[in-house]
Order: sequence, then structure tokens, then C-alpha cells
Amino acid sequence: MRQNPSFTLADVQEIRRVIDRNPWATIVSDGPEGLVSSHYAVLLDDGRDDLTIVGHVGRPDDRIHAIGEREMLVVFQGPHGYISPGWYGEVQAVPTWNYTAVHLAGVPEILSAEENLRVLDRLVDRFEGRMPEPRGMWERPNDPAFIERLAAGTVGFRLTPTRVVAKHKLSQNKDAETIETVIAHLEGDGPYAQPELAAEMRRVRQARLGAAG
Repeated sequence: MRQNPSFTLADVQEIRRVIDRNPWATIVSDGPEGLVSSHYAVLLDDGRDDLTIVGHVGRPDDRIHAIGEREMLVVFQGPHGYISPGWYGEVQAVPTWNYTAVHLAGVPEILSAEENLRVLDRLVDRFEGRMPEPRGMWERPNDPAFIERLAAGTVGFRLTPTRVVAKHKLSQNKDAETIETVIAHLEGDGPYAQPELAAEMRRVRQARLGAAG
């Protein structure tokens, strides 16, 4: 991802927020037969306060990625959406896309079986916890033999990135009136309404105004 000074996202806590709110990641590596990619839910390492992440892949994906043997790129994507040039008023403009993205790269370490089980347990709790009647990984009708058999079919990893590229392109290069107009269209009921993107734009704009004040 090409970086642009106007849209650089460098604050570690903000990057952690993007990862935490958008855990469905794309994993990319360059294997013997070329580029390969997979998609998995990934979490921040709860024992660290940096950008270290933990996750797992199935053993078939482990074979194509060779986890732990080469550099791996993990991509997270936040709210995004189409921005019409008509929202800018009577000025020369072309369509664009607003988005937030985080790229973490490095050589991951493979987790032990015990660590992998803990990460899988935490992963289930993270998402199942929102259900009206959450069903944890170890709850019946699951039994330990079933869980351990499934876990054996996965390879857990921890990635402390050696390269980070993060970007939030949210119309920061536009004037205040134009930004508010774009947000209003995203909050509306048009064909490209995207309230999550509007909320992110408003949050980032308010943070910038607060910092400037």
C-alpha cells in the first residue's frame, strides 16, 4: 500500500483500534508457486500493548503459507465507501474511495499447542459473547477430545510486525464544509450511504479539531 503523508495513520492506539474492530484479516505470503492468500479472524495479543497479533490457520493453509518460515503480510480493512465527485459541489473533481487499512508484515512464530488452544478459546469468546446465549468452546455438547482434535488441525501463530503501513483516507485533504457534506451524504439514504464510514470520518475529524485546539 502506497503511503501518503496526508493520510498516514501512525498512532499505535489508533491502529490497534482498527485491528480490534475489524478482525477479519487477509493473510498473504509469497510461496514457491507464487503469491497465496487466506482469510481468518485475527486478534491483538492480549499480553502486549504493541501491534503484535495472534491467530491461526488450518493445516492445509499452513502448508501453502509455510507459517514461520517466511515473511507474511496481514491486511485489515476498516469502513470504506465510494465518494461521488457530485458531493464536492461545482468544482473539478473525480470519484474516489474513502477507507482505512492496516498492513502488518513480518515472520510469525508458531504457537505451542497450549498457546494455540488459549487463542482459539479467546477467539470463540470474543464473537460468541455477543450472542443471547453464548456457547463457549468447551461447553456441551463439545467435549475435550472433540476440541483437541479440531485444534490439532490448526496452526497458531504470533506476529510481531517488523513493517507497518497504516492509512486512513477520510477526506482530510478537503475543506471543513466539503467534509461535512460528504459525511451528510454517507449518513443519508442514497445509493452509497455508508453510516459506519461517516461515523469514522466524524470521529477522526473531531480528534483532529481537538488536537488543533
